[in-house]
Amino acid sequence: VCKRMDLVCQRMLNQGFLKVERYHNLCQKQVKAQLPRRESERRNHSLARHADILAAVETRLSLLNMTFMKYVDSNLCCFIPGKVIDEIYRVLRYVNSTRAPQRAHEVLQELRDISSMAMEYFDEKIVPILKRKMPGSDVSGRLIGTAPALSEVPGPSAALTTMQLFSKQSPSRQEVTKLQQQVKANGTGLTALKREISELRVKVQEQQKQLQDQDQKLLEQTQIIGEQNARLAELERKLREVMESTVGNSSGSGSNEQSPRKRRKAVDSTDCPRKSKRLRNRK
Repeated sequence: VCKRMDLVCQRMLNQGFLKVERYHNLCQKQVKAQLPRRESERRNHSLARHADILAAVETRLSLLNMTFMKYVDSNLCCFIPGKVIDEIYRVLRYVNSTRAPQRAHEVLQELRDISSMAMEYFDEKIVPILKRKMPGSDVSGRLIGTAPALSEVPGPSAALTTMQLFSKQSPSRQEVTKLQQQVKANGTGLTALKREISELRVKVQEQQKQLQDQDQKLLEQTQIIGEQNARLAELERKLREVMESTVGNSSGSGSNEQSPRKRRKAVDSTDCPRKSKRLRNRK
């Protein structure tokens, strides 16, 4: 096989697996956003089967990642089973396009079969070959306890073997790109957080100003209420004085009216014995 073609195909397979992981994460986020928070309500929801299928695909992706990506990151092989990627895409598109999908075991039967076959074949047939190519497998005996073997080898060749060992153990391009992407994502996240913090500070300052204005208004209102209370007290005092003066006048006039009546009664009482004497004399 042409080496250039081999490299292009390996890149396409590796990128395909990473893209299908991102696509699955996107689908899962969309479904989870529509599901209720309570577990009891999720079971009766219309998207319950969608969530079950996506959870099963997630477990399958994690198994594939643990099986293959260790060797892919060390540049020993690529993600070999491309048919598994196609099947995962088929399942995810089916979940997104249908409102009432079938049960999870019916939808994922083909994916489980081919992915399990691929992992078993990889572990049994390919991993033993790749372990021989692993960095440190050939040099492990020399590094651990065979000092005479190093003494037999001349100096420049020993330096070259150590340099090759460190170069093999250095991070791959994919890891570097992943780290760069993570750094960019962290930078964007930090900028977003800084913006949110600045907006929150502005809101806090506005709220503090509003609180100060409200405190000032409260002080003014308390002063106005105190003045009104003083005025009410003065009015009550004046009303009491007026009431007392009216009550005093009414009592004086009543005593004056009663005095002539008493005088008349006294005169009548004095006239009564005189009248009785006159009547006796006439008789």
